[in-house]
Amino acid sequence: MTVDEEFNRLEDDLRRLKIEYEIYFNGATPRPPRDTLFKVETMIKRYSSDQAKLNFAQRFRFTALAQKYAVQAQLWRRKLQEKEEGRTLGTLQKRVIEKMRNPAAVNTVRIVCSNPDAEAEKITLLLEAMKRARVEAGESISNLDPAAFHKFIKEKTGQIKERLRCERVQFSISIEGGKVKFKAARAE
Repeated sequence: MTVDEEFNRLEDDLRRLKIEYEIYFNGATPRPPRDTLFKVETMIKRYSSDQAKLNFAQRFRFTALAQKYAVQAQLWRRKLQEKEEGRTLGTLQKRVIEKMRNPAAVNTVRIVCSNPDAEAEKITLLLEAMKRARVEAGESISNLDPAAFHKFIKEKTGQIKERLRCERVQFSISIEGGKVKFKAARAE
């Protein structure tokens, strides 16, 4: 694998790591994404120790990727520390409070979107929420194609923005009566 291909892979892994941490901090997974984190850190350490093999453009790109990781890692460490010290409400506490406020919306995921092309991470989170909801409801996830889902969200966002004359659309996924409910409405 060439250096440029490895940097493309590193960039993809950084994007995936960011999404996995968002999912973790939102309470959807019980543990932080250690495997992806290990892959990213290993590659950064490998190229940090031996930059002499890289040409100028590769060093520039690597430095940009390493800085992007460093900024995100600092944010993740701070959020993890807050979570460990109990300065934020835990997932269980959030669910209990939400259940007391609105018993029907305990497993509801809401994402606000204004431009699906520029907000691909939100669409990915929405797709993951849809998969989790379908699995929980006992429905198949084999027909969930990421490209088709993104196209659907893009079209639906455009339709609702035009019809309701709004700038943002809120998508929500919940399980009601044992079935997955997918709703789109004007964002408040």
